[in-house]
Amino acid sequence: MIFIISYIQSYFPPERSRQVIGQYKGLKALILAALLGTITPFCSCSSIPLFIGFVSAGLPLGVVFSFLISSPLVDLGSIVLLSSMFGLNITLIYVVLGLVLAILGGLLIDKLKMEKYIASFKTYNQYANNDIATLSKKERINFAKAQPMQVLKKVYLYIFIGVAIGVLIHNYIPQNYISMVLGSDKLFAVPLAAALGAPMYADIFGVIPIAESLYLKGAGLGTVMAFMMAVTALSLPSIIILKQVVKGRLLFTFISIVIIGIIISGYIFNYIDKLI
Repeated sequence: MIFIISYIQSYFPPERSRQVIGQYKGLKALILAALLGTITPFCSCSSIPLFIGFVSAGLPLGVVFSFLISSPLVDLGSIVLLSSMFGLNITLIYVVLGLVLAILGGLLIDKLKMEKYIASFKTYNQYANNDIATLSKKERINFAKAQPMQVLKKVYLYIFIGVAIGVLIHNYIPQNYISMVLGSDKLFAVPLAAALGAPMYADIFGVIPIAESLYLKGAGLGTVMAFMMAVTALSLPSIIILKQVVKGRLLFTFISIVIIGIIISGYIFNYIDKLI
C-alpha cells in the first residue's frame, strides 16, 4: 500500500500542487486543496513549510488553510491502517468529516479576510520561477520502492509506543473506568478528548492503536476519533512554528475552527455509533 500511495504522490510535488490549485478559485480551489492535502504525507509540523511556500506564492489564504488542515488529518497511509482497525464504513465517515472540516475551515478564514495577519516578511514569491521536474516511469517506480523502508524507519517507533500504550490500556485499565469517563453517553467526553489531544505531538500511526484500545474498552467512538483528530491536526510544536508566520488573531481563529470542527465531528461519530 505504501508503494502504491508513494507512486501516486510522485505526481504531486509541492510545486505541482501549487500550480494545480492556482488554476481554480472559490469553492473549487478549497475542495481541490483539501483533496490534494490527502495525498501529501505531512504531519502538522512538516505542513508548515508548505503553508509558507503556498502563501508566498500568492495562493488565497483560505485555500492554503484548507490544505493545512487536510494534509495531516486525512493521510492516505493512515486511512489504510484506520480501515483495518475500525472498518471501511467508519474510515469513510472519518475521511468525509476531515475533508468537510478542511473545506469549511478554509472557507470561513477566506470570508473573514485575515490576510493582514500574515507576517509581512513572508510575502516573497519563492515558487514563481520554479520548474517542475518531470520523472520517468522508472524513476517513479524507484521512488515508490524506496518509500516503504523510509516510512517504516520514520513511524516504527510511534507504532511500538502506540501499541505498548494500547496494551496497557487493554490489560490494566478496567473497562468500567474508561466507560465512566469517556463513554459515548458522557457529554463532556468529546471536548475533553479534543482538549487533551490538541497539545500532544504524535504520528497518527501511533495514535490509531491507542484509539482502538480505548474504543474496545468502552470509550465512545466519537471520543476516540476526536482525540485522534486533535493529535493529528494540531500539536503544540506546530502551533509554535505557525506562530512565527501568522499573527495571534489568525492563529487563534485557526485553532478555534479546528477544535470546534473536531468536537462536532466527535458528536457525529457518537450518533452514528448508536445507529450501527
